Amino acid sequence: MDVRQLLEAVKTDEIDIDTAVNKLKDLPYEDLGYANIDHHRELRNGFPEVIYCEGKTDEHIIGIVDVLLKKQSNVLGTRCRKETAEKLKEIYDNVEYDELSRVLMIKNHEIKNRGKGTIAILAAGTSDISVADEAYYTAKFLGNNVERIYDVGVAGIHRLLNKRHLIEQARVVVAVAGMEGALPSVVGGMVDVPVIAVPTSVGYGASFNGLTALLAMLNSCASGISVVNIDNGFGAGYLAATINKLK
Repeated sequence: MDVRQLLEAVKTDEIDIDTAVNKLKDLPYEDLGYANIDHHRELRNGFPEVIYCEGKTDEHIIGIVDVLLKKQSNVLGTRCRKETAEKLKEIYDNVEYDELSRVLMIKNHEIKNRGKGTIAILAAGTSDISVADEAYYTAKFLGNNVERIYDVGVAGIHRLLNKRHLIEQARVVVAVAGMEGALPSVVGGMVDVPVIAVPTSVGYGASFNGLTALLAMLNSCASGISVVNIDNGFGAGYLAATINKLK
């Protein structure tokens, strides 16, 4: 329950003042000792706090999930281990886990569509799908219609052009690519909407674990392209959702 809902509940006598005070005492954040849970994130940013699971113990992740579910209906976690997801499935209902992207979702209520249009997620190659899917599930969880268009890299540009009608209908495009990172530049010259470029660590030795793709995207001659960090599908999906909800 967010602050607005809480105040409405007090106004209609569904919740008494003492109960409301107890709920408000943990705002704006709740100190667990190992984590400060930001309950006001959605009030400030429009989207609730998301758990970055990598580097956290199973016990810490379970503790954070437990606290978040007391304040909000749905929880999103990124870079989650399969073993952690299995433990969470034993404790909570409605746990969904995508092994390829390592995205964890707990959905107790239907996610309302907040986006004004469609977000298109493009992956240059099949090897880029894990990062592309992180962007896809993030944008979906944040309330958007999302279209996946995969294996459309510049090595066979006819594949990309064959999907041009779908790409041009999007309000935001996320272009995910490794190797030389050329896909966002090509897409940036095709559309009149924001393009979010995501370099991946896919490629041979001189790709330097995604650094080559990152620098290529930062130096793109096409206008209207923004670039997130290497393998940061979550950041791209979040940015796309933020743009897509603007009037």
